[in-house]
Amino acid sequence: MMAHRPRSRRIPLPRLVLAAVLAAFILLDLSPQAVVSARAIPDYRFGAVETYANPDAATELGAGWTRITFEWARIQPGSPDEWIVSPISDDVLDNEIALGRQVVGLLITTPGWATDSERGGGVPQGLYLPIDDPNNHWANFVRSITTRYAGRIDHWTIWNEPEIFPDSPDATWGGSTEDFIQLLRVAYLVAKQANPNAVIHMAGLSHWHNDLWFGQFLDLLVADPGARANNFYFDVATLHLYHEPEKIYEITSLYYQQMRERGISKPIWIAETNAYLSRVSEDEQAFFMFQAFALEIAAGAQRIGVYKMADTATDSAADPEPFGLVRADGGRRSAFTAYRFAAVYLAGFRGGTWSRRDTISQVTVDRGDKTTLVLWTRSPSAQRVMIASRTTEALLVDVYGSVRTIHPERGYYDVTLSGARCAQGTPDCAIGGAPVMLVENAPVSAITAPLPASPTPSDLEDIPTPTSTPTPTPIIIPTSTPTPTPTSTPTPTSTPSPTSAPTPTSLPTPTIVPLPTSDIPPGRPWLLIGALALVLGGAAATAGGRRFPRR
Repeated sequence: MMAHRPRSRRIPLPRLVLAAVLAAFILLDLSPQAVVSARAIPDYRFGAVETYANPDAATELGAGWTRITFEWARIQPGSPDEWIVSPISDDVLDNEIALGRQVVGLLITTPGWATDSERGGGVPQGLYLPIDDPNNHWANFVRSITTRYAGRIDHWTIWNEPEIFPDSPDATWGGSTEDFIQLLRVAYLVAKQANPNAVIHMAGLSHWHNDLWFGQFLDLLVADPGARANNFYFDVATLHLYHEPEKIYEITSLYYQQMRERGISKPIWIAETNAYLSRVSEDEQAFFMFQAFALEIAAGAQRIGVYKMADTATDSAADPEPFGLVRADGGRRSAFTAYRFAAVYLAGFRGGTWSRRDTISQVTVDRGDKTTLVLWTRSPSAQRVMIASRTTEALLVDVYGSVRTIHPERGYYDVTLSGARCAQGTPDCAIGGAPVMLVENAPVSAITAPLPASPTPSDLEDIPTPTSTPTPTPIIIPTSTPTPTPTSTPTPTSTPSPTSAPTPTSLPTPTIVPLPTSDIPPGRPWLLIGALALVLGGAAATAGGRRFPRR
């Protein structure tokens, strides 16, 4: 039985006004000491692997897409008649989708009963049979899983790092390159048949295990008489690139070039990127986020995914390296904050250019009516850099969460950059010095003054190189640029040039909004508007007992 609701009593207008104003100030928390945890609108082009391991942290991070690994050997371990829901339940998947993240499924590992051991580990039995033959076990599995998840998961990556030699402990594929192409061919044809909206991703390649593999793979594809008519059996090329941001740029550009030379036009997603904590400090891992994101955009990557969201209990067996942005105990690494701010101040990117590459790296990111410059040193020495201004002020953002407004003097911003933490005399550091972002509310094309001469070494004598993590200044993250709903199948019209910092033409044009100029937390301005509307417009007419829904 529904409980009797007591009649609401009329509230005097002056008291209502006072309460509304006080509520607005409490909710906005305008005190300068306040540290606001704001959830930015995610740009779907920035993601993290396995966000379901900590979905709340992933939302705080601003991850707009994620990857989930579906192991065939776990789903049908004993026979084709089994179907074990793994690795996540439908409820967990639906929660990821409800939180606004696009999900990419990764298909990998062949169960023992379905393996063609004569061809090699991972190669399914019946792989070369017609796709409608019941003994083509791979075709049956792909058909079942793409049908089951159609509409919830439309993007599917076919296998993982097949270029790794079979004798490596990291190997997942024991067949030939020709066998892998057949695996990809069957998956492409079956998935498109089962779900017309399916987008097929080429397996992620690590490059360093076999840097010749991709070119050989492409040559075999081009020689296949049916490949061109079937989009070369994949819609997206995928890379897994780690540790050295500048080499990531060069490799990504190289892969675009290899496709272009063969008349193949595909977007590239960098589905895994990070810096190993066995090689670098946590601070340098944070530096990596700004530097790598900027250079990956400049190289033409259409999406970026960090491996991975959080350290988990199973990592000790599979990935003992602590890759997670979030520790197993829930604590955030510095890279978490760096990613979060990078995703905000690079949101809505349309392309980028590695516009300076000497003692200083400068990447210029085009965000429509905004421009973000990412700056860092490439040597152990601190550097001073003069940046020609496009407008009258900019935000200066660092990896630790400090955001402050700076103004140009006589047309230039004067920015000091810390030296990189590599050995003195090293010609190029794997990860440069602490990077900053210079964010202007002006387009890249805005007119700037000519650059002055670079500072001399004597100008830098008193510039210290920090040796410890600075204490972040309390800030409020502005809401990032809203981005359009992604289309299901990417259709790039050209591929970028590796020598001219490519700008992909297939990226959707986002709706650009001005940078916030106030300290009102994102997501809360409506509270102030609602309170003022209540006071000025509706209070007198509706104060006599009308109830308003809670938010």
